Formats: sequence, C-alpha cells, structure tokens
Amino acid sequence: MKSDHRLRMVVLTLVFAAGSLTPLAPAYSQTQGMDRRDDRREDRQGARDTRQTGRQDAREDKAECKAGDEKSRAECRQDKRDTKQDAREDARDIKR
Repeated sequence: MKSDHRLRMVVLTLVFAAGSLTPLAPAYSQTQGMDRRDDRREDRQGARDTRQTGRQDAREDKAECKAGDEKSRAECRQDKRDTKQDAREDARDIKR
C-alpha cells in the first residue's frame, strides 16, 4: 500500500516535471482588426503630438509678440488662437 502511494507520487512528479520543462512557444494572435487598431492608435498619437507642438509654438509666438511693441495684446492673443487652430486642422488631417 505504501509502495503504491510512493509510485503514484513519483509518476505524478515526473509528469508535472516533464510538462514544465517543455518550452512554450510564444503565441501571437495578430488579426487584421488588431493591425487596424494599432494603425489608428499611431494616427491618434501623431495627431496628439501635432496639437501639442502647435500649442508650444503658439505660446512662443505670443511671448515674442508681447515682447515686441508692434502689436496690441489683443492682436497677439488672436495670433496665438490662429496658430493653435492651424495645428488642430493639421491634426484632423492626420487622423483621416
């Protein structure tokens, strides 16, 4: 009885050891839908980067405008709005 129990334990141990030693092949389940989703994600990131760059450019333009004395504050503010709007339009074009 005791030897049967030991034999079962040894067999089970060997089965589990053999199963854990077999290398597992990496599984990649890329489908067309996943590829399209990745493409959209990259497009959104590109559009986001474009908008962020536009914001930074608008800040710099406004600071330069305010530093000079040629334009009023309202004109500098409008220039900043125009720069940001151009960046938004470029971002829309990237997403399409």
